[in-house]
Amino acid sequence: MDTIRFAVAGASGRMGRTLIETILNSPDAKLAGALDVSGCPLLGRDAGEMFGTPCGVAISDDIEKTLSAVDCLIDFTRPEGTMRHIEVCRKRGVQMIIGTTGLNTEQKLTIQDASRDIPIVFAPNMAIGVNLVFKLLDTAARILNEGYDVEIVEAHHRHKIDAPSGTALRMGEIVASALGRDLAECAVYGREGVTGERPATQIGFSTMRGGDIVGEHTVFFIGTGERVEITHKAASRMHFVHGALRAARFLRGKSRGLYDMQDVLGLR
Repeated sequence: MDTIRFAVAGASGRMGRTLIETILNSPDAKLAGALDVSGCPLLGRDAGEMFGTPCGVAISDDIEKTLSAVDCLIDFTRPEGTMRHIEVCRKRGVQMIIGTTGLNTEQKLTIQDASRDIPIVFAPNMAIGVNLVFKLLDTAARILNEGYDVEIVEAHHRHKIDAPSGTALRMGEIVASALGRDLAECAVYGREGVTGERPATQIGFSTMRGGDIVGEHTVFFIGTGERVEITHKAASRMHFVHGALRAARFLRGKSRGLYDMQDVLGLR
């Protein structure tokens, strides 16, 4: 099996560190680049030093240079960073695995447009278990399509900067689509004061932030005298990393196209 030459964006962050450590220990993967923002205190340092195993790849803020000799960039950063990275990847023909959340409609369209020239896996959550939950939610919503209120609750660590999470929003999109609704019209993000009676078609979102919670999501289908809960809890970031590497292997031999983890896992 051919070795995939990876670059990791956000190399010094929580996900970046976990990705780099896993790549360094994967037989079919090679770390060929490590990116971080200007001003990062680790710029110029060997990326492997974070784990006591120097690998000869320095953390850099030079996107062009870093992506000059890689096959695939894994990007779990922020929207503005992802937009800079995608421009260079498109120019250089570098595949992308994008797990960045908080992207607006225009930024998502940029990703879609870039996929005409390079292959991209774009998913708000790379965990295999979460993507199985996505499939279960579609089935549950089609069956529980009358007499059940839908509420989505998510919890993450105190450092997460967007809310609701991209995973929670994707869950809402899947449920809304299965029910024949437009999430933009039926979603409510938190409640306060005298809100009045809950509309039957509403999909509610609640957010918690605190401590070191990696990620927890529950979708409630609440009927009269019955409640169905579908939950996923992540205990570590390794679930996301293994999913990202599986996505990269899925892209082998592909020259262009936009995919998500449902494609990667054969759940279509």
